[in-house]
Amino acid sequence: MPVRSKLLSLFLSITLGTFSLISQSSTPASDVKLYTPYLKVSLPPGESVDYSIDLINNSGEIKNADISVSGLPSSWNYALKSGAYNIRQISVLPNERKSFNLKVDVPLKVNKGSYHFQVVAGELDVLPLTIIVSEQGTFKTEFTTNQANMQGNSTSTFNFQTSINNRTADRQHYALSADVLPGWIVNFKPNYQQATSVDIEANSKTDVGIEIDPPDRTEAGSYKIPVRASTNATSAAIELEVVITGTYGIVLTTPTGLLSTDITAGEKKRLGLIINNTGSTQLRNVKLSSSAPINWEVVFDPAKVDLIEPGKSAEVAVSVKAYKKAIAGDYLTNLEATTSEATSKASFRITIKTPMIWGWVGIFVIIGALGGVYYLFRKFGRR
Repeated sequence: MPVRSKLLSLFLSITLGTFSLISQSSTPASDVKLYTPYLKVSLPPGESVDYSIDLINNSGEIKNADISVSGLPSSWNYALKSGAYNIRQISVLPNERKSFNLKVDVPLKVNKGSYHFQVVAGELDVLPLTIIVSEQGTFKTEFTTNQANMQGNSTSTFNFQTSINNRTADRQHYALSADVLPGWIVNFKPNYQQATSVDIEANSKTDVGIEIDPPDRTEAGSYKIPVRASTNATSAAIELEVVITGTYGIVLTTPTGLLSTDITAGEKKRLGLIINNTGSTQLRNVKLSSSAPINWEVVFDPAKVDLIEPGKSAEVAVSVKAYKKAIAGDYLTNLEATTSEATSKASFRITIKTPMIWGWVGIFVIIGALGGVYYLFRKFGRR
């Protein structure tokens, strides 16, 4: 009996041990997993990546896990959060999952390459992650624009849109300046407010509008304008280009500047005109037109001038014929010189005079009347 009892006791011990091992193996550590869909990401220095990570409990028990990050370089910053809270431990009910976020900030001063690290859930699981830094880190300022060239005439105002990126670890106070010819005006508008300087936080960007106003008589050509944003520690520059197509100016007048004359009704008078190019570029296809009283005739010779160089003039003639029945008085005749870019008008005051024959008729009528009175006086005066 003692022997049988010992054998039975040994059998029960082995059996219970086996059940204990089976029970332990039914909830292995592999039943708790860390998961994120993005195991390897690429980004430039100074940027951040925000991981959404799930702690999945596939076991039949509540699992508590201490959450930590290992393997990141000491100069890198990170934060583990769930909602608004920083977390260090998570508890997950059986067959459920809990989500949390890991934000990793890549510093500005960093070498290009791959950086491997892990998110650790205590002794339950390890999630390997990789960040690929896509370029060599710098400590500098970037001054950029999407369009560095604009074209227009010298009366235009040129508005450029630029950005200053402070890729340093400190807040910077940038002085804004431009190198332009005398008479040119440059206005800076950071955040749409006119200023000569701007403060930009570390690793931040600010939009700066640049307004360039050339003198009105600027000659046609291409003008380069260097623009700089500088501090005691860092600076950057861009070169803007303004292409001036020239100004258009035209003046229609007479050789003497006098814009009045007189004419006899029904007769024609020829007047001289001057077309001055007061702009800085050529005038092409200058057309002449008129607006005169009804039944008047206005003819230009020539009716079109093909080309007038800047600062030069062209002579034309205009013949005006007044209506034969026009009564005496002042009349306005509007003359106009037009191109596709500019127009000039000249208003002539034309005084109509009565034909001389009617003057003589009037004199003869008066003489006749006086003679008639004299005759009557002589004939009947003695009675």
